[in-house]
Amino acid sequence: MRDWTGKRYWLVGASEGLGRALAHHMSRAGVDLVLSARNEDRLQDLVAELPGRASYVPIDISDTASVKAAAEEVGEIDGFVFLAGVYWPQSAREWDADQVEAMFDINLTGAARCLGQVVPQFVSRDRGHIVLTGSLSAFRGLPGAIGYSASKAGIMSLAQSMYVDLRDTGVEVQSVNPGFIKTRLTDKNTISMPFIMESDDAAAVMFEHMNTDQFQRSFPWAFSLLFRGSVFLPNWLYVRLFG
Repeated sequence: MRDWTGKRYWLVGASEGLGRALAHHMSRAGVDLVLSARNEDRLQDLVAELPGRASYVPIDISDTASVKAAAEEVGEIDGFVFLAGVYWPQSAREWDADQVEAMFDINLTGAARCLGQVVPQFVSRDRGHIVLTGSLSAFRGLPGAIGYSASKAGIMSLAQSMYVDLRDTGVEVQSVNPGFIKTRLTDKNTISMPFIMESDDAAAVMFEHMNTDQFQRSFPWAFSLLFRGSVFLPNWLYVRLFG
């Protein structure tokens, strides 16, 4: 169990869904939170809701200048959690260039922009905690998930590379891969969503993982077995089962 009291964490993507719920869990644990997202009104409301110390810094993670300015305003932190994401369900047969590019730019490149400001700070002082939010869709390309599945696969690979590079330092890297969570994003789905979780329940699992020294957690556990096991399937069988 970590000692969270007085630790200062920057949460990017905190205004909605999983990020908002995680902020409540961390605040109750005594974390000093800096919350970032594009919607300043939602950030103000969240700061007012939280039981502990919190502030906010608006950010547009599609804009490098905005990320740099926000990081400078946030200042020194003990930890960084990336939760931002956008999603539109679509097949390659219905490719929407703007939406696909946005999913890559926010979900993956947006994380890289933020990490570019955070990681050097942590490495220079040999201390810090980084948590990246992936998805069960990252394990193998899913039908109807052009843009989202690939961008989350990038997050998974990024987290793994960072974990290997920093494993012998004081900088800790963790990754979570949730399944379906009831949010404004999954509200866009018309498909069946097995084992769908409420945001608060998913945040509880995520925060529980953050209290460990383990690198990666995929959940819900039973549902995650399907996706984790899919990487071992030959292509013909994967397509038959998932396609």
